[in-house]
Amino acid sequence: MHADKIIVTGASGSMGAAAAEALARQGRPVVMACRNAAKAEAVRADILSRVPDARLEIRQLELSSLASVREFAAGFGPGEIAGLFNNAGVISRGYARTADGLEHSFAVNYFGPFLLTNLLLHALADGARVVNMVSLTCRFVSVSPEALQPEEGEFSRLGTYARSKLALLHFSQELARRHPELRVNVADPGIVNSNMIAMGKWFDPLADLLFRPFCRKPEKGVKPALAALEATESGLLYVGRRNDPIPPRYRDPALQSRLWTATQEILDSL
Repeated sequence: MHADKIIVTGASGSMGAAAAEALARQGRPVVMACRNAAKAEAVRADILSRVPDARLEIRQLELSSLASVREFAAGFGPGEIAGLFNNAGVISRGYARTADGLEHSFAVNYFGPFLLTNLLLHALADGARVVNMVSLTCRFVSVSPEALQPEEGEFSRLGTYARSKLALLHFSQELARRHPELRVNVADPGIVNSNMIAMGKWFDPLADLLFRPFCRKPEKGVKPALAALEATESGLLYVGRRNDPIPPRYRDPALQSRLWTATQEILDSL
């Protein structure tokens, strides 16, 4: 089977929809992995209105549910996937645990992509691209195996989000080491004008007026990830028009191995 499908998680959101449309314009078949099927159908119809020959397939995926991740991954055969773009993410407004007992931000931003990628290894063709969306907030935090399951008193909206994205960045490097047949890279979109940056506070309307006009449009924010989906090597951080080796401050093989082992132990216990 010729591998040509590109999976985009969160494809009904602004960034995911921009990625799906750009890939469709390249003639690539896209699997839109989305939590909300009705919203995904509306996005699909919108893209088709501009790209009539787009090949867009919607499949349900709720990254906060381990059962949903397992069901989604089971739907693919050997070697049929050319690329996996782990785009979906969330900044949780308050502390919450999923039905599996995981803190919500870590469940969506880290555990879900970790499990999904590993369960799809059979379906990823040799040379397949895996692109994980990280964040500039990673530079302000650190992460350890003990931080993967924060308690309520340890939660902060941006801090927990940043740690979950930093864990994903570390996972990306360990994945590349364990699976050299893949091309594994990360992309940072910068600050993008999307619903994700709404804080649910009284100052949101003021921020919309003064801040959002200076944010990147989703079509621009997704360009680093699209470039990463064409990469011929691993271990690069795509930001803006640049791609450079992941900075030394994020390169810690011993920590990355411990995080992988701890993550697998947590998932195996659920």
